Amino acid sequence: MSRGMTARRIGALALVGGLVAGLVGCGDNEDDDESSPSSEEDGGGNGEQEQAVDCSVDALELVNDGVLTVGTDSPAFPPWFQDDEPTNGEGFESAVAYAVAEEMGFGDDRVTWTIVAFNNAIAPGDKDFDFAINQVSISEEREEAVDFSDGYYETNQAIVGFEDSAAAGATSLDDLDDLKLGAQVGTTSLDFVSEVIQPDAEPFVYNDNNAAKAALDAQQVDAIVLDLPTAFYVSSVEIEGTKVIGQFPAEAGEGDEFGLVFTEGNPVRDCANEALARLQESGRLDEIEQEWLSDVVDAPVIPVE
Repeated sequence: MSRGMTARRIGALALVGGLVAGLVGCGDNEDDDESSPSSEEDGGGNGEQEQAVDCSVDALELVNDGVLTVGTDSPAFPPWFQDDEPTNGEGFESAVAYAVAEEMGFGDDRVTWTIVAFNNAIAPGDKDFDFAINQVSISEEREEAVDFSDGYYETNQAIVGFEDSAAAGATSLDDLDDLKLGAQVGTTSLDFVSEVIQPDAEPFVYNDNNAAKAALDAQQVDAIVLDLPTAFYVSSVEIEGTKVIGQFPAEAGEGDEFGLVFTEGNPVRDCANEALARLQESGRLDEIEQEWLSDVVDAPVIPVE
């Protein structure tokens, strides 16, 4: 699957969602009173109407008044962020966050960042961010605890190991049966190892990708499973002598579409979805993808059937 085409699929979903939720609007809503039908116009109904979300900056209920607070983990890795500094606007997810913020009416000086661990971002309960962006895959299980925006990127899972490791020549799932595989806790990468690859040995589980990469570097595991862009960065920049052994078709797993994370029921999500739809329609989302991810889109495919 071409990664360059992914944003078009995502944007289409966002635009359809925007058409269905026609009452959700951004900006000035001074015509709301005139456009809301009365109970009589409902044919004798109870008069309850879906309330439009006022997406004007001053009307949004934000964690911190007047500024948009965005959460992500630390360290923040390339190609999603650059120099472990989300505030610089560099890297795919930093650029997406600032583009969404701009579409919502927040200039760069009205965006602030907070550190939130991956597992905390997807846990139930109130958050100290308006939305989080941290390669969080949308899944039904996670949607029981938090809300997601429409997807802004879709990726495959991939496997990384040393060029001379037992994993290096793998071309099928059977070739991975006897290997020691690792992945970060709480991720769809770990789910993929356990549910799709299903190696003979239990996977090694790490608190974050830093720990997983350290284990690979020390050759405590044969390979680790990551999303494809991260896998390319690990092999090309971080751990010399490794390679992306292969990627797994996206349709083989679930939850590989990344979404912004919101506290459950947060109406700011509707405004972010409209922002994402406009970014897709204008071509800006695709431009950001091409700028930061165009070099990390190809690897041998390991079939899963």
